[in-house]
Amino acid sequence: MRYSVAFALLGFIGATCAVAQTFDVTSEISLQGRWYPESPAFLEQSSSNFGMVAKTTLHLEITSKSSFTFTPLYRYDNADSQRTHGDVREAYFLMYGDWRNNSWELQLGQASVYWGVAELYNLVDVVNQVDLVEHPRNRPKLGQPMVHLTVAGDWGIAESFLLPYHRKRTFPGPAGRLRSRFPISENASYEHKDGERHMDVAFRYSNSVGPYDFGLSMFIGTNREPAFLAFQQPEPTTHQTLTLQPHYEQMEQFGVDVQLTTSVLLYKLEAIQRRGTRNLFGEEENYHAVILGTEHTVFNLFNSAASLTVLAEWLYDARGSRATTVWTNDLFLSGFLSFNDVAGTELVAGLLADLEYDYRSLNLEFKRRLSDSWTFRLESIVNLSSDPADITYDGRKDSFLGIDFTFGF
Repeated sequence: MRYSVAFALLGFIGATCAVAQTFDVTSEISLQGRWYPESPAFLEQSSSNFGMVAKTTLHLEITSKSSFTFTPLYRYDNADSQRTHGDVREAYFLMYGDWRNNSWELQLGQASVYWGVAELYNLVDVVNQVDLVEHPRNRPKLGQPMVHLTVAGDWGIAESFLLPYHRKRTFPGPAGRLRSRFPISENASYEHKDGERHMDVAFRYSNSVGPYDFGLSMFIGTNREPAFLAFQQPEPTTHQTLTLQPHYEQMEQFGVDVQLTTSVLLYKLEAIQRRGTRNLFGEEENYHAVILGTEHTVFNLFNSAASLTVLAEWLYDARGSRATTVWTNDLFLSGFLSFNDVAGTELVAGLLADLEYDYRSLNLEFKRRLSDSWTFRLESIVNLSSDPADITYDGRKDSFLGIDFTFGF
């Protein structure tokens, strides 16, 4: 279905180019590879994989107050068939104008929304689905069909969302090195009878008052984070294996995110109250979760052009060992060194530590432009220790070293 929609949109683009005021196209192709130094846990897995990602953004200024944006993405991976996939990240019309002393903006189509102020993970960010095969740290998102109305004025910014279609989370396949212990079925189930076509709604109000930037949000609809139903599935061999089926429940979430800016530090808060979901043991449990963080930047480091940003974040989930997420009681420490040179050289190091279980991981990233068109990126996640008692970490964490050459044009 997504590809037929994409071709129809391309046809529309071709018909509209003649009347569009501007027509911009930007593209990038990334050649990527990962090496896993630890022995694989499953026979299907390999010690390395390579692939490519192609992404294009087409932007049309249709009139002085309307535009259309289309961003398809395709990934190929030689080792994991589930990681080979295409998606329409964006395909939306944007119209905007003025109303009395306010401005308004209407977005129709498939788009991405980002809420929150924390760095490692955003509790309040629940509109888009996670594209988990892209990266294990929950940053990339699948495009979400939406009707998104924004009204802004001196009183703040109010956003309303109608979300007519739920997208299932992607997971690595049997050959994926970052897969779960048990296979995950591609057939999901839903609590509501409308399934993936349930109409979800979301609202957000944001404003800046003095040194405070804050947002208040509400979401009512299908949870983007699935629960899992376990069942025995016969294999072609003589034994049976446990398979997990994603199950998407109806839930309500109320969230707040705040950033306080002072002359020395940034203070960050994200907090949610969620209702209607089940915990790790299948029991319905309303709960709250919090992220507290602080950030400090040192400019002109050692009398140079470089700047160093250090941050600390604490992630807490009131369900504790009953939580369905890994972020239950974790501490994240990170440093971001920007050389502020012509090549845009950046170095990031982060340490993630579970305060209840013996889990530690080190994140390293180095990025630099090689030319006007080429960018080089080196990334590593090193799992220093894992605790079999924490079943949400699944007992096996695949350390890896990844390399990425991106050509933009």
